[in-house]
Amino acid sequence: MRKSNRVRWTMVVAGNVLAVCMLGFFRTTTAAPPSSGEPFANSVEQRAEIIKQLQEMNSQLKEQNSLIRGALKALVGDKN
Repeated sequence: MRKSNRVRWTMVVAGNVLAVCMLGFFRTTTAAPPSSGEPFANSVEQRAEIIKQLQEMNSQLKEQNSLIRGALKALVGDKN
């Protein structure tokens, strides 16, 4: 009886030591560190950026159209 109690207590202590060791390996890590800014994008800034890009595209399209018109006028003028 005494030997079986000793084996049981040894197993309990070994289990506890194992659990403590496993918990010692556990730590919280940051898989994705929190961003320093706002949690969501600023919609006002996004809207302003989109408007700026659309205005740039509009001016580039106007320039492209004027170049195409000039090239067409030059081609049509050369044929006459």
